Amino acid sequence: MALALTTTLDAVNTCLAVIGETPVNSLSTGLVDAVLAKQTLDETMREVQMIGWHWNTDPNVTLSPTFPLPGDIYVPANTLSLDAVDPSVDVVVRGVKLWDRANQTFKFTQGVKVTIKRLLEFEEIPQVARHYIMIRTARKFQDRVVGSQTLSGFSGTDEVRALVTLRNDEAENADYTIFNNVDTLRILGGYPAKPWGGRY
Repeated sequence: MALALTTTLDAVNTCLAVIGETPVNSLSTGLVDAVLAKQTLDETMREVQMIGWHWNTDPNVTLSPTFPLPGDIYVPANTLSLDAVDPSVDVVVRGVKLWDRANQTFKFTQGVKVTIKRLLEFEEIPQVARHYIMIRTARKFQDRVVGSQTLSGFSGTDEVRALVTLRNDEAENADYTIFNNVDTLRILGGYPAKPWGGRY
């Protein structure tokens, strides 16, 4: 059988393996430990992806208001966070819509270009991220269900190694430079001061 990328089922079965449980053939078995493992995986997915990686961050996305204008701007359902590309535009997510902080309104007369950090499904993220999330999930799951210090220490070592690999992959593929740093851009004049006088 050919090797394949890690699946959600693989991650759940890894969690079950660290506590000595038999693997399952489906995520819908109803087994309590399998359900808890899947819940821990979902929690870890949100936790890790909130950091923001090049693979779950989309720059220069234009969100358009509903008609007739002025209208509401609804954010995609998988939005973890977003930031306006134009530093003079001060918007935040409230509920499922954009809120204009400067004008205290949900109504917009034109689209807003933003950078969106998205929550992706397990099978949509790179293998290096799947591996780290699986290891982190297994450690957390084992700590909660069994709490063995010996097993936790072993999984903790694996987690650190997986995180280092993930960060190395990010550094290689994200094409970061010194100019990606907001403090550098502010000094070079790329970002004006915040309207209320704060720093970026």
